[in-house]
Amino acid sequence: MKRVGAVDCGTNSIRLLVADVGLDDDGRPVLEEVSRQLQIVRLGEGIDATGRISPEAMGRTLAAAEGYAVLCREAGCEAVRFVATSATRDAANAQEFTDGVAAAFGDLHVAPEVVSGAEEAELSFVGATSALRAAPGPCLVVDIGGGSTEFVRGTGHVEASASVDIGCVRMSERHLHDDPPHEDQVWAALSDIVRAVDTVAQEVDLTGVGTLVGLAGSVTTVTAHALELPSYQRDRIHGARLPVADVVDACTDLLLMPRSRRAALPYLHEGRVDVIAAGALIWRTVVQRVAHDSGLGTVRASESDILDGIALAQL
Repeated sequence: MKRVGAVDCGTNSIRLLVADVGLDDDGRPVLEEVSRQLQIVRLGEGIDATGRISPEAMGRTLAAAEGYAVLCREAGCEAVRFVATSATRDAANAQEFTDGVAAAFGDLHVAPEVVSGAEEAELSFVGATSALRAAPGPCLVVDIGGGSTEFVRGTGHVEASASVDIGCVRMSERHLHDDPPHEDQVWAALSDIVRAVDTVAQEVDLTGVGTLVGLAGSVTTVTAHALELPSYQRDRIHGARLPVADVVDACTDLLLMPRSRRAALPYLHEGRVDVIAAGALIWRTVVQRVAHDSGLGTVRASESDILDGIALAQL
């Protein structure tokens, strides 16, 4: 087994996974988690409007990266891979950010990667399906981030993927300004989301899907809400199979709920309070479309995602 560090730096959060990775007796990749960390840094704050990472957002994220570097050293990581996604792809000053990340990790010699939407989708697929091997295929894995959403379909390997610029931070900043969102704002956001899913359908077949798997904070929060959990319980959320109607109802409830009520939910991270309405709207739209096109009655959530994929890719 090899001890590695994996960092996923997205539009809303930066996450670290320290894990031991290797191959089982059948030659399949396996991952044993050592620790997992998350910080909401909102790297993509304002990027949809300005096209640049703000000094404040960069400072928050680089401070988190320095902390993660310390944890990787203490854990004895043999290698660390740092992957940046939508916000960094969109930023005119991305080089300044990646230079800062490299300096933060110092002697660990980390070369930050700004991956394409297609690469992001493949890493998400690897991470999700590694933990859901028994799920009937083909699988459609949907990773809802802060700035973009990735769709990837496959059975054992990636067959088709697409990345579109709809994410919980981007849709919140662009459309959902009131508390709770006004009906006109919801319709404007929904119009963007439906157009994006239509674009995806031209590249990724949304019919004949055997299992729909949702990843990332918006999906896991919706799942916790549908399950009415008393706190955030990762073991209850991971692999949960829920009826489509329950997921749609949970999404709608979160969308229409005022922020004061969202903030009181025991399983909702404080850094997601202002963006979960948009994340729920995206997930509801995707679930309804795929359920219609493929005749699915249930949806699954996975806590294994791009972070696990980044770790496994170091094999």
